[in-house]
Amino acid sequence: MGVSEIGIILYALIRLFSFALIIRIIVEMVASFSRNFRPPRWFTLVAEPLFAVTDPPVKGLRKIIPPLRLGNVSLDVSIIVLFLLLGLLSTVVVRTLV
Repeated sequence: MGVSEIGIILYALIRLFSFALIIRIIVEMVASFSRNFRPPRWFTLVAEPLFAVTDPPVKGLRKIIPPLRLGNVSLDVSIIVLFLLLGLLSTVVVRTLV
């Protein structure tokens, strides 16, 4: 397996993780905006592994970057920073492939 194959696999994993992070954001928004949210069984089966995969880097960044307080609202900036880091990492991987 050459360097280009490893780079392609790494790039695909970064993109897949970014997609999982987007789904996580949607799940968190649905749960937070719906006061009477009772997830169906299939939803829990999808969300649980999703959170298990995305939790370690998000929780690690939350220890470093506290939520941004805007009055009564708290904005979690760690996910945005994680997106920026993933974008930077994917750019580095693509540039090393070319």
